[in-house]
Amino acid sequence: MSNSVWIVLHRWLAVLLLGASSGLASAMPGADVPWITYEAEDMATTGVVLGPKYGPNVLETEASGRKCVRLEAPGQYVEFKSGEDASSIVVRYSLPDSPDGKGLDSTISLYVNGKFKEKLPVTSRYTWLYGDYPFSNNPAAGKPRNFFDEVRLKGLEIHRGDVVRLQKDSSDAARYCIIDLVDLEQVGPPLPVPANSLCICDPRFGAAANGVTDDTTALKNCIAAAKEEGKTVWVPAGTYLITGDIDLHSDVTIQGAGMWHSTFMGDPGLYSESDRRVRFTGAGSNIHLADFAIVGKLNCRSDSEPNDGLEGSFGTNSTISRIWVEHTKTGAWIVNSSGLMVEGCRFRDTIADGINFCVGMRGSTISNCTARGTGDDCFAVWPATYASQKFTPGLNVIRHCTGQMPFLANGVAIYGAEGNRVEDCLFKDISYGCGVLISTTFPVGENEFSGTTVVQHCELIRCGGYDHVWQWRAALQVCLDQRNISGVDINNVNISDSISDGLSIIAHGDALEARSGTLSNTFIDHVQIPNYGLGVEGRHSLWVTSNAKGSATVSRSNIAGSENSSANFRINVADTP
Repeated sequence: MSNSVWIVLHRWLAVLLLGASSGLASAMPGADVPWITYEAEDMATTGVVLGPKYGPNVLETEASGRKCVRLEAPGQYVEFKSGEDASSIVVRYSLPDSPDGKGLDSTISLYVNGKFKEKLPVTSRYTWLYGDYPFSNNPAAGKPRNFFDEVRLKGLEIHRGDVVRLQKDSSDAARYCIIDLVDLEQVGPPLPVPANSLCICDPRFGAAANGVTDDTTALKNCIAAAKEEGKTVWVPAGTYLITGDIDLHSDVTIQGAGMWHSTFMGDPGLYSESDRRVRFTGAGSNIHLADFAIVGKLNCRSDSEPNDGLEGSFGTNSTISRIWVEHTKTGAWIVNSSGLMVEGCRFRDTIADGINFCVGMRGSTISNCTARGTGDDCFAVWPATYASQKFTPGLNVIRHCTGQMPFLANGVAIYGAEGNRVEDCLFKDISYGCGVLISTTFPVGENEFSGTTVVQHCELIRCGGYDHVWQWRAALQVCLDQRNISGVDINNVNISDSISDGLSIIAHGDALEARSGTLSNTFIDHVQIPNYGLGVEGRHSLWVTSNAKGSATVSRSNIAGSENSSANFRINVADTP
């Protein structure tokens, strides 16, 4: 049975939308970041502005704002005035792939106030995946994705009002370079040596910190000595080549000089061997990691291989703070931790998830983190059971985080367990999935949805792209794939410029309908969906598919143009004052 309902209830001011009732009205959604982003399409340019586009497997779809600028002829540029002083730059760009799919290296030229400053090294060795999931590096497979990468550089001197130009000079070898965005940031000096610490570069351990000499043994020996002596591992500014696993047992603290200053880097010549990658593996409690970068060299995905980057169990009383992770399989894949705090981290250009709270995660928090260009969910809570649980999963929080431009999957996804929350978050340009997904797609054993799963005080902009299995996803979606979902509270959420539907409640098609669950105890309050269907026709602000079962109550929301296509689903409209 198909019913078209208009749910247009009290229209509230934006400040109320962001949560005045809970005292959070002054807090804007998303991470509090120290950089300013400049979009290429808004810059002065002699190049060609591309986009917008919204379908799968095209470059513009994966760009910020679905637009970017192509520099092809020598002398073409983009330029803008800096709004603040800055000492570092990040450029999100795309180069062509090589015919063999291995990628190519090039440069793009940086000018400030008309004077040449640097050749920024750019590459397509970590982009351009093809074919069906989990994808390959073979161009013949077609269906390309993962077009963009980023380059970062510090040590610049850019003042407010300076004109910053990126230009394709004749000496920049690639056929073209596409610019998506530029981040400018004022980076502070390296952090000072902490008290009661052992330095990895001391002669006792012998780290070279030059990015060429292998420092794996030096780091392992420094960790062992610091643990025995009750001291902190100090990693001063430098680049440390790591070619093997770094195991983190209880009572280990690793302190770097800052994510722009202390870098653990992988060896691209060894990265085909999964045990020779940069991998910090938690295996205890009271583990503290802070203020460094992990730069991997991974360019393909194999789900049978272990994760690199950050992974493992962090037990109790552990923290992961201000760490930059890029070009790894996942940024962080964390299991069996209780009360873990992950804060201020940046997950960039990973092959899979930005960060996933997986087996046995309880009462842990991801706060003020950003994920951009990931190859799966930017942020995820998946209470899987492929390993033994040390803690009953649930009560995890993803708070004040920003997710952007994954080349697969969602901004954030919750797949089960008790009372998880997503709050005060911003998700933008999610081109192959939802901004927020609540789903029973993946196996969770006995860890079904329970308590109340909360999504509140969030903003979703240009979300709801084309998924390789589910086709067009909504910006916010409840997916009754295999099991029931009970207890969902969606409140104070603004969904704008949805590519497909704004909010949908879906289940499997007829052939798999028996697998679908029922939705109950679900409340949608203060949700604003002013427009939808930006990239595909025939969509809805709120859509319930024909095979969905259960009910939801909607109140104090602006959701105009809704469609309930199910005879087995009821939308209750509550005119709550």
